[in-house]
Amino acid sequence: MATKKKTTTKAKNDSRAAAPAAAPKAAEVQTKATGAAATPAPADQAAVKPAPAAQAETKPAPAVQAEAKPQAPAKGGMLRERTPRPQPTGNPYLPMTATVAEIIQETGNIRTLRVVLDDADAMKNFTYQPGQVGQLSVFGAGESTFVINSPPSQKNYLQFSVMQAGEVTAAIHRLSPGDKVGVRAPLGNFFPYNDWKGKDVFFVGGGIGMAPIRTIMMHVLENRKDYGKVSLLYGARTPRDMAFSYETEDWLRRDDLDCTLCIDAPFEGWEHKVGLIPNVLTELNPDPKNCVAVLCGPPIMIKFTVQALEKLNFAPENIVTTLEKRMKCGIGICGRCNIGGRYVCVDGPVFTWKELQELPPEM
Repeated sequence: MATKKKTTTKAKNDSRAAAPAAAPKAAEVQTKATGAAATPAPADQAAVKPAPAAQAETKPAPAVQAEAKPQAPAKGGMLRERTPRPQPTGNPYLPMTATVAEIIQETGNIRTLRVVLDDADAMKNFTYQPGQVGQLSVFGAGESTFVINSPPSQKNYLQFSVMQAGEVTAAIHRLSPGDKVGVRAPLGNFFPYNDWKGKDVFFVGGGIGMAPIRTIMMHVLENRKDYGKVSLLYGARTPRDMAFSYETEDWLRRDDLDCTLCIDAPFEGWEHKVGLIPNVLTELNPDPKNCVAVLCGPPIMIKFTVQALEKLNFAPENIVTTLEKRMKCGIGICGRCNIGGRYVCVDGPVFTWKELQELPPEM
């Protein structure tokens, strides 16, 4: 029996020797300025691809397909075009270091962070468009994608609202003012607000989905003369689940914004609408003529809100939403956010419903 056990052990060792070496559980990204390390999170979060510290600034990014070329279809499949991938310079996974300046506790599980880039010139010259996102990283935990929900006119900080849902978001919720984070931004496309000029705009936000709605709504209100009637329907399960509650009173008082708040079920002291967002939307009955509907929220809310908008005769090209939670690397390299022949991080995260109807039902 002893001989047999020894032989079995040897076979296992030989098998392990022949197998490829396992990837390390955690890989660190070193920043030249601070030496801080970011460890990619497992499972649901985007991985931070490491680069050796000495090569962080000079090592070229992997070669990227420059032109869209057809991809050979599988048997019985469709011929799709590859989306052109960007060609970043240097190490595209290396974040800018930033400092947490302020934390706002929005709800029991949502926190808003205002961060300032450590490079003063980079902060001063940082530009982005409403709807673009950033990868926010906690060194030693990993990074994840969040919309920049401060308007582009805000130059003093970048604002991210984070709902705790996994390992990285839990690490973000443990941060305090003064802590260091990493930022890779701006990423993705943005809301086509120039195409909306002269049109009515109807915003619909559900829960944490109000974050991207907030940034584009504030931009539209800052340029109010360019648009027709501007409306907002914002809903949550209860008043306690409503982010940006310190701003809703101002939204309700504004003469240039038609604001409606709603919660799912009756709640003591609640003076506004009660009902699910799609039902309240149907009750409000917005006129689809010359109107764009912009919505974001949980997938189930988006599904039934789109159905309500279609019943109200909104054209698919006039329904706009954002899918940033599907993004991983954020730069079109990892391939984990593809839907058919599209990459959410490059072709999105902002899409019209017409564009999404042309993609496979993978959402």
